[in-house]
Amino acid sequence: MNGEYNRDKIAAELRKILSRGTLVRDVSMAGYTSFRAGGKADLLAEPASCGELTACAGFLEKSGAPWMIIGNGSNLLVRDGGFRGVIVRLGAMFSAMEIRENALYAQAGTLLSMAAEAAAEASLSGLEFACGIPGSVGGAVFMNAGAYGREIRDILASVTLLSERNGYAEKTSDDIDSLEFSYRGSIFQKNRDIVVGAAFFLKKDDPRAIRERMRGFVRERNEKQPVNMPSAGSAFKRPEGAFAGRLIREAGLQGLVCGGAQVSTLHAGFIVNTGGAKAADIISLIGAVRQSVLERFGILLEPEVRIVGEDLPAKARAAENGRGELNGT
Repeated sequence: MNGEYNRDKIAAELRKILSRGTLVRDVSMAGYTSFRAGGKADLLAEPASCGELTACAGFLEKSGAPWMIIGNGSNLLVRDGGFRGVIVRLGAMFSAMEIRENALYAQAGTLLSMAAEAAAEASLSGLEFACGIPGSVGGAVFMNAGAYGREIRDILASVTLLSERNGYAEKTSDDIDSLEFSYRGSIFQKNRDIVVGAAFFLKKDDPRAIRERMRGFVRERNEKQPVNMPSAGSAFKRPEGAFAGRLIREAGLQGLVCGGAQVSTLHAGFIVNTGGAKAADIISLIGAVRQSVLERFGILLEPEVRIVGEDLPAKARAAENGRGELNGT
């Protein structure tokens, strides 16, 4: 795939498919990502059903237009030049949940915090660790999200997906091993299958105990993480035998600023938007942190943030000169 495609033709076909869904042109992705920064997408499609999503994915795969799926955008950054193609978002129209005995099924657009809340209401334990993760169920499966020593794969009973190999036909897989989960990884990062829902195997427990654990996780998160500032959560994956935040702090980088982006003064593992940050500021700061930690400790940090899209053209970048310089506190 490449960026050369007939946007008007693609938009016309998508409007036929999305009879109940929505399609918008030239959308700033700052409004759809937790960094609150980034360029515009040519087209943003939001299907209203699995049928529309299947038709949309099938058409886009054959069209040659660049396209990608997103959820809550909590681990995503779109470069300032934008995304030349179609972003398909699974949001509120994919947020249904159902509880059957000890299992909770949630569609991909369901916020993890809402899934954890629904489980607690049903006196089901297992999702407490996810109550503060600012992502969707689909994104959590895609990334094998985790916190406090637990990961999504630990409680995953099955995944409902649209299989690219079968023309995006819907199927359910309960063979969790075949999904190749790893630390912040899954098979969905290697193929073009689409997660549309997941079932979690939970356990009955005292609802008061569940609520107390959730309050503890939220309290710890609020005390130790910059929850009131736009970010994508942990900016870097945990390196083998170490912690990214500790390495960054010991390298003297806490508080380092590039334009509107800053290494959080509360938690060095977070990069935050202090106001008006460009995607380029965030990307430059990520690069500076990686280089400094490599030089100091010989460890190359791997970004956890997913970066997509294009840089601004040279003339537009020149107009931004001076605002993206690195500064300490």
